[in-house]
Amino acid sequence: MLRYWTAGESHGQTLIALVDGFPAGVQVDTEPINVELKRRQGGYGRGGRQRIETDQVQIRTGIWRDMTLGSPIALEVPNRDYKLERLDDLPRPRPGHADLTGSLKYLGSIRGVLERSSARETAVRVAAGGLAKQLLAPFGITVLGYVVELGGERFDAVEADYDTLRAARDSSEVYSLQPEHDADIKKMIDRARKAGDTLGGVVEVRVDGLPFGLGTHAQWDRKLDGRIAKAVMAVQAIKGVEIGLGFEAARRPGSAVHDPIHFDELLRDEPHMGYVRPTNNAGGLEGGMTNGMPLVVRAAKKPISTLAKPLASINLDTKEPSEASYERSDVCAVPAASVIVENVVAFEIAGALVDKFGGDSLPEMQARYDLFQKMARER
Repeated sequence: MLRYWTAGESHGQTLIALVDGFPAGVQVDTEPINVELKRRQGGYGRGGRQRIETDQVQIRTGIWRDMTLGSPIALEVPNRDYKLERLDDLPRPRPGHADLTGSLKYLGSIRGVLERSSARETAVRVAAGGLAKQLLAPFGITVLGYVVELGGERFDAVEADYDTLRAARDSSEVYSLQPEHDADIKKMIDRARKAGDTLGGVVEVRVDGLPFGLGTHAQWDRKLDGRIAKAVMAVQAIKGVEIGLGFEAARRPGSAVHDPIHFDELLRDEPHMGYVRPTNNAGGLEGGMTNGMPLVVRAAKKPISTLAKPLASINLDTKEPSEASYERSDVCAVPAASVIVENVVAFEIAGALVDKFGGDSLPEMQARYDLFQKMARER
């Protein structure tokens, strides 16, 4: 089983992800991981913290001569803005945060809750996803995240190959596939900043090159759609997850939802083995398993809960009405969310790949992958 845990506080010394079950024999390059970490810090609408941090991953264990050993891998992203011991508690809980509930649950301080519940923790989830992508690459699996809606403004769908989509995304300051709309979106974010408000949006992740059969129908907690939904919903501020049509599927008759199955002999050598669909309403998953089509996942991110123009709250000591406390924050982190969701999805796909073709090493996985493709084509 491929899995990971994280540790660390927003203003503590460091953040750590401990990755367990990663196969041996994978060549690891920290530069692509650092690129992902830099993208997570970027995107129009981010706040002052991102001008302080310069996130760089340090691999502390599980690697020898840039090759994974099969032992646990410790990924570390140090905090330059380390000042936890100097920070005071917050007396007034912020609506939308874990402040009130967490302080009551643990019978302690708001500070003790917010430091761990902060989205700063996602830096090492992105690092874990960046590592996972280096396991996916030898199998020709690509993962791309981008923004499809921001502040209520939707971007049109774009159909193109991976390289074209990635180039468009990387040229956009809001990480959408339509950089020509950046100027209008930036003005919207600027208006929200001036008003002391924040903006949310919707991000989408597309995974190409998937073989049949990752995941399973046989047990509820191993269905891949459930695993992906759990991983994405566990990202701070995510309030909804869709796969394929998602909620729209509930509004249509079955004839306008389910994807017809065709077969193209000329495409037998593709990962989908020639079984093609004219539509992909299922988003690449049927019965908890990949069906050879691209995986399409969307996540709805609420506006950031910390407002420069605070909402009503109370003083926990006096119980008197008061404005909520304010901690330095962003106006819009939807672009950053697209990076985080992209990488947590990548890790779940890597986990499903290990489950299906798992061995102690990459060469074993590749041999089993090739054997499965051969046997399935001959079925």
